[in-house]
Amino acid sequence: MAKNHTTHEDRELLRAAKAKEDFTKTDPWRVLRIQGEFVEGFDTLSKVGPAVAIFGSSQFNKESPYYQAAAKTAETLSRAGLAIITGGGPGIMEAANWGAHRAGGISVGCNIDLPNEQEPNPYQTIELHFRYFFVRKMMFIKYSVAFIIFPGGFGTMDELFESLTLVQTGKIKHFPVVLFGLRYWRKFLQWMQNCMLREGCICDDDLSLCTITDDPEQAAQIIIENSKRHGYI
Repeated sequence: MAKNHTTHEDRELLRAAKAKEDFTKTDPWRVLRIQGEFVEGFDTLSKVGPAVAIFGSSQFNKESPYYQAAAKTAETLSRAGLAIITGGGPGIMEAANWGAHRAGGISVGCNIDLPNEQEPNPYQTIELHFRYFFVRKMMFIKYSVAFIIFPGGFGTMDELFESLTLVQTGKIKHFPVVLFGLRYWRKFLQWMQNCMLREGCICDDDLSLCTITDDPEQAAQIIIENSKRHGYI
């Protein structure tokens, strides 16, 4: 699949159509392109075995404690026999791919075309490129047995809330969601309790859908033990 595009496909898909547009830019034609992304993603990732998706900001460099923790966590998971899947870019994504790579494990990058072009990191043993966010997000969910969420921005929060929604509604089962970084996530969890729970928007059980830790070994072991319990490894 081509890596660089002058048109960003998500933006084209979501904009309102104009009259008398070229057939190749209309929705029926676009469906074939979307189908192709699903087929390529399914065909490639169906062979990797159980995986863990690791998310977080692209802004952290190698000196960041979060970068080092993500690399260590991914390395531990890889040595236990789990593949690592990231968004394929810099920061936490690079750290997780690096950790898997140095452990000799499967290191997957699901790269996305963005208006400000994302540079794929060099630690991917399997590299995929997507035009559409929703196709890419399907790959993370379908081929992962857990998510680890490091500090990040809107994209990271998007993945977090999607996973919590799918667990809450029973669409995915036996799926740990681990938040890494007590200082970063503490007020977020307090807000969930003080606002969402207090207003009746969620229930007490929903607060237990994610686990928070500052320890890379603990983050990995939560997922390794769950994976053994349910026969993934």
